[in-house]
Amino acid sequence: MKRNAGGQLSKTFRQTSIAFAAIGALAATAVHAAPSENIVLVPPSDLPELARQSGDAMLLHEASGGRTLLYIEQNQGARLATFDVTDPVHIKGEGFVQLNAAEPFDFVSPVGKRAELVRIRQDHGYAVLDLHKEKAPTLNAVQGLTLQGPVTHLGDESITVASQATAIQPPRDVQVVDTANAQDLSRVFDVKQVRDEVTNADTGTTFLLTDNGLFLIRRPAVESDKRQRDEEWFFTHSGN
Repeated sequence: MKRNAGGQLSKTFRQTSIAFAAIGALAATAVHAAPSENIVLVPPSDLPELARQSGDAMLLHEASGGRTLLYIEQNQGARLATFDVTDPVHIKGEGFVQLNAAEPFDFVSPVGKRAELVRIRQDHGYAVLDLHKEKAPTLNAVQGLTLQGPVTHLGDESITVASQATAIQPPRDVQVVDTANAQDLSRVFDVKQVRDEVTNADTGTTFLLTDNGLFLIRRPAVESDKRQRDEEWFFTHSGN
């Protein structure tokens, strides 16, 4: 489970203009879509250097000042890289911190507004990622919590953890298909070995974490709508 950025984060697309299909290896290679078109596929080579490395899991976090941060777990849980993804056109690398995880881990559930419960793989238990220092998170073990199954929230104050473990999904290949024009479905983009996927519905941006780094699927029309909403909010609250 990933933190809900802006209350709208989803692991699947909610609009019909883009569809995903998991497939085997294909001959086509990922390319850019023109900015004026429905989708833009951004490869790791067009992102900050930290985004050009393999990772194990991702977390979207609604940070202070209206920003959205993307955390990427790298180096088998030993490092956490931070990116400012508020503006999908200008992704910014914010650096990284070293963590003390014994194994790669998966993000499980928010703990309040400034922390995330994580499950360390290979039955190494749970820990809490403290996000109060947004650019320098820390990982703290949860002593005595031994079960590895699904997490249920009891309001904002507590959680329950069951005994049934959640299976780790293997990497998969993904195709991105622009279906806005039913007369022409020839625009297909391939992204190989996807390990994790999260979507920020505020901007329409989907993040695909792969063996070769981070891919972005941008939706310029949704980005434009968000900019317009932000401008309207600003003028409404500025007294102009």
